[in-house]
Amino acid sequence: MVMDFEFRKQVMDYHQGSDVIKYCYQCSRCTDNCPVSFVTDELYQYGYNPRRNILNALLGYKDNIFSADLIAIWGCTVCDTCDEVCPQNIELTEIFTLLKNQSIEKGEGPDFIFQQAQAIYESGKAIPSQAALERRRESMGLPAIIAPNVDEFQMLMNNMEINKKLKKGD
Repeated sequence: MVMDFEFRKQVMDYHQGSDVIKYCYQCSRCTDNCPVSFVTDELYQYGYNPRRNILNALLGYKDNIFSADLIAIWGCTVCDTCDEVCPQNIELTEIFTLLKNQSIEKGEGPDFIFQQAQAIYESGKAIPSQAALERRRESMGLPAIIAPNVDEFQMLMNNMEINKKLKKGD
């Protein structure tokens, strides 16, 4: 295991500018209360473990995080349960967001994330409209869904350079 001090510093700095993360004492309340951890223990070799991610981040073990199964990073659903139960008030979901963003920067996120971003880029919606949904809305007397301005979404995503991070041709 190689300690990456720059990665460790990024994690420390990302945590709302607070020194609190330095004081995680590995009580495991985050993992014990995590709904994803509860259901993934039997599905994956190690399951989803927020405590393990925080420990690896604190120690600068970037490779342990990014070379693991994708669930190690992407298992977090941002339900904030871990944040609520942490006796040190560490905002774990903020750190997990940093890890997810770094995963995307490396082009290593799960395919469904890239597919969802591509759908938003192309149609302005995460889930493009479907004729059946429109018929159902009409039968219920609901107004038609207003089509988004795709050009605005594309301009925004281009300005944020998200279009460069989309996997082309996959």
